[in-house]
Amino acid sequence: MILVIMGVSGCGKTTIAKGLSDRLGWQYQEGDALHPPANVEKMKGGTPLTDDDRWPWLEKIAEKIDQWRTQGLSGVVTCSALKRAYRDVIIGRRRDVVLVYPKGSKTLIAERMKRRKGHFMPASLLDSQFAIIEEPSPDENAIVVGIDKTPEQILDEILRRLEERAKV
Repeated sequence: MILVIMGVSGCGKTTIAKGLSDRLGWQYQEGDALHPPANVEKMKGGTPLTDDDRWPWLEKIAEKIDQWRTQGLSGVVTCSALKRAYRDVIIGRRRDVVLVYPKGSKTLIAERMKRRKGHFMPASLLDSQFAIIEEPSPDENAIVVGIDKTPEQILDEILRRLEERAKV
């Protein structure tokens, strides 16, 4: 199984993905590390990415997912995956890939972004992400979790919901 942790910058994707990877003993990939350097520079400069900027990055994430699948490994990868079209690239018809969406208010996420250090994504781009996000539709079978809890509570909820799915 592969988990894709999606959402706007600052929603906790990395914290959640690392926590799940550690608890489950699965592979971990920070999706931001797969961005081409030009994308990182663009975001550092406060310029939102375009779809054309994102396609090569999404393809790299899809390649990583397929590499794990080919090797018979389970993994957790972060990716903003803000639009359905992006999720279609990285998940598509891969039935063993599960979307996890940590959801929170713009106010809460902006506060978190103000406190974080060392990330290339400026808080000024948060509005652009909220402007384009397409929340998962019911047919995507995403696990949606509120981020107004502790990281441990969020991880517990995700794991409980994954366990429930395994029973079906």
